[in-house]
Amino acid sequence: MAGVIQTTVRRSMPASLLLRVRHRSPGLACGLVGGALAAGLGLAAFTVLVMLLWVSSPYPDSGPGGALHVAAALWLLAHGAELVRVDTLSGAPSPMGVPPLLLAAVPVWLLHRAARDTAEGGARDNAPPVPGRIAWTGVVLGYLAVAAPAALYAAGGALRPSWTWTVTCVPLVAVVAAGTGVWTAYGRPSGPLEQVLGAVLPRGVRHLVLGPDGRPGVAARAAAAGATVLVAGGAVLLTVSLGWHLGETRRAFGRLTEGWSGWLAVALLCVVLLPNAAVWAAAYALGPGFLLGVGVPVTPLGGQGAPLLPPFPLLAAVPDPGAGTALHGTVAALPLTAGAVVGWYVGRGSVTGGGRFGIWTTGRTAGAAAFAAGLSGVLLALLAGLAGGPLGTAALARFGPVWWQVGLATAVWLGLTAAVTALTVRAWCLRRSYGRGGGERRPDRVVAPRRRPVPPRPAPRARLPRGRWFERKPGRSAPAPAPVADDEPYLLLDDDGDRDHDDRDHGDRGALPDGTGSLGLRDLRPRPDPLAPDDTGPRPPA
Repeated sequence: MAGVIQTTVRRSMPASLLLRVRHRSPGLACGLVGGALAAGLGLAAFTVLVMLLWVSSPYPDSGPGGALHVAAALWLLAHGAELVRVDTLSGAPSPMGVPPLLLAAVPVWLLHRAARDTAEGGARDNAPPVPGRIAWTGVVLGYLAVAAPAALYAAGGALRPSWTWTVTCVPLVAVVAAGTGVWTAYGRPSGPLEQVLGAVLPRGVRHLVLGPDGRPGVAARAAAAGATVLVAGGAVLLTVSLGWHLGETRRAFGRLTEGWSGWLAVALLCVVLLPNAAVWAAAYALGPGFLLGVGVPVTPLGGQGAPLLPPFPLLAAVPDPGAGTALHGTVAALPLTAGAVVGWYVGRGSVTGGGRFGIWTTGRTAGAAAFAAGLSGVLLALLAGLAGGPLGTAALARFGPVWWQVGLATAVWLGLTAAVTALTVRAWCLRRSYGRGGGERRPDRVVAPRRRPVPPRPAPRARLPRGRWFERKPGRSAPAPAPVADDEPYLLLDDDGDRDHDDRDHGDRGALPDGTGSLGLRDLRPRPDPLAPDDTGPRPPA
């Protein structure tokens, strides 16, 4: 028997080890594989796109090796790294640092998915999830392990990456995107955001960015809405301007290339640059405009011509050189609309989303609107900095909007408009809440009424168990009731069987001998005692 037990234990050990391997955390190895796979998929997507354009081109400038070098360089450009072109007519290297914002979404999305799947991999089959630091570290290291050889390979082509920008931008994108993926896998906890906000913002305004429930605060939602309105309005302005200059746009395709393959390549380039152009149009509506070279600004007040620009279709939307007209001034409706949206969010939040502050005062509402406008300015400054960059040297060293001018103009435009709108919406909401008539005072700040403290009720006394002297004797104790199942229906009468038995003895069910016909009752009249003396006779007089 001992031998059987020993053999059984030895056979159960491999099964337990397999179970542990099956349910163990993927750990660092899974993160490394996920990061490397994300980088490989991004490179493959860019390689397929470039190779298709190279195959369809009737006059390729280089062989397949050159196309692969261009694909690797474009993949690095999507991370924000600046490229340097070495085969110029002058022989001097020419930088190219305008990253297409639509291409940047590819590596960011792949990194986010890889980190999220890695962190959630251990949560399957009720196993503990992968620690966030391990998953994040594995994905970042795996991604950089593929990005480093890709950068070295791209350095041998016509478009070479700038090592300063490459070493800075690629790890930064990997760290931020992988961090958001791990944060999403853990249910978006508010702890990391609270730590970051605690180090940047004062305590009195943190709730405007992050609410007590972990959701974005009133100012954060208003800032996001204002930035969205500005970018979407910029896209509308771009579309209107392209339609206004439709003939010039069509001629730009013919002047750049010939054949359907060349037109397709130019169309794809325009598509990936559409978000950049929308940000440029938003900067134009805000006032600072954008630069088409050093000393060549384009604003609603007027613009200068840039003779060095190629006939690119998106550049056909640039307003004609000269002084601005009333038609150009109508673009001011876009920042006014964005400020009204920001003010509407803050005004509604001052009444319904005040949290522990109740209904905000007028000063607090105006301050929150200004703070939301500042956050919108930060977002637009970030987008403007990413949407522009150099396209060469000398005159083309600065191309696109100036980020600090765009951010400052956004804060000023939206701050003034949002403050007025927020106070108006607040007053309107309070008017609806307290009614239009009557002498009831409308307080600026409503504080919850104080309740009188209620003393805690004493806990009910626990009934002590009866002693043995309260128990019945075994001889006189009633028989214990039969156990009742949980699913047995409740019976209203427990003695139905006895009643039926008594009714059969009386002949008619439920009928008594006296003929009363009462159901379920017995004859309760007193009966004579046979042992008692007969007192029916005459009694002596008293």
